[in-house]
Amino acid sequence: MLELPEIETLRRDLEREIVGRKIKTIEVQSLKSVPEIRTKKGVSEALEGTKIVVVERHGLALVATLDNDHALVMQLGERGRLQRCPSKVKIDPETVLTITFTQGGDLRVLDSKASARIDIVPLAELEVLIGTPEERGLDPLVRPISWIEFGSYILRRNEPLKLLLTDPKVFVGIGPIYSDEILFDAGIRFDRPASGLSLQELRRLYRSVVGILHDAIKYRGTSLPDRPFTDLAGKPGEYAEHLAVYGKQGELSPRSRLPIEKTTFKGLTVYYCSTQV
Repeated sequence: MLELPEIETLRRDLEREIVGRKIKTIEVQSLKSVPEIRTKKGVSEALEGTKIVVVERHGLALVATLDNDHALVMQLGERGRLQRCPSKVKIDPETVLTITFTQGGDLRVLDSKASARIDIVPLAELEVLIGTPEERGLDPLVRPISWIEFGSYILRRNEPLKLLLTDPKVFVGIGPIYSDEILFDAGIRFDRPASGLSLQELRRLYRSVVGILHDAIKYRGTSLPDRPFTDLAGKPGEYAEHLAVYGKQGELSPRSRLPIEKTTFKGLTVYYCSTQV
C-alpha cells in the first residue's frame, strides 16, 4: 500500500492540475474499479459536464469535490496509479478509468492488481463511505499538534511502537517504510511499549514522525522495486535515496557503521540498527 507521503504528493499534484477544470467525457475500461455503479453509462451521467472544485485527502482517500454536490473518491489500493497526460497519449493496458477535460488533456487511473476503487457519492454520504476523522488515526499533516499533546496520545497506549505506528486507527498512512525510518531517526527500538517511553524519547519520536513525513513529501515519496510509486507526471518518488534502514539489511548503518539488521516482529518485517534502544 502507498503511505501518507505518496498520497499527499498526489493530492498536491491534483490540486494544481485539475481544480477548476470541467469534465468533458468519462471512459470506463473496467467496472471492477467502480463497484457501486453497474454501467459505464452511469459513470458518465454522474460526472460529465461537472467541474472540479477542490481536491482533498481524507486519510488515504483522494476526494475531488464536484460542483453538483457530489464527490469523486479515489482509493488507490495496492498498485493503483494516477496519470496526467495529453489525450493523444496511448492508453496503457492497466488503465481502468479515463477522465478527459474540456481543456488540458486526461486524468487516468491505472491499476495492475484490480485493487483501486473509484466511487461517486453525494457529499452528504461521503463519511459513510470513507469514515469520519474521529474514526481515523492522527494525521500529522491535517492536524498538527504539540509534542505535549503527542506524548499524551502515545502514553495512553501500551502496544509495541512498530504496531502502534502502523495501526491506521492510531496514525494515518504510516506503514512499513516510514515506521522503520521514524524509529531509526528517533533511536528507539520497534518492540518498546509506547507507555514506557521517557519524556526525552517522546520528544525525539515526535520530531521524527513530523520530520520524516515532511522530508518524504519534499522528495515526492518513495519508489522501490517491490512498491513502485510515480507522481502525476509519471516521475518516481526520490525519497528512496534518503532511506536510512528500510530494505538495507547488511549495509552499514549511517549511525553505528555496523550492519543494518532485519527481523520479523508480530508478523511484520522490521529493519533497524543496533543503536536503537
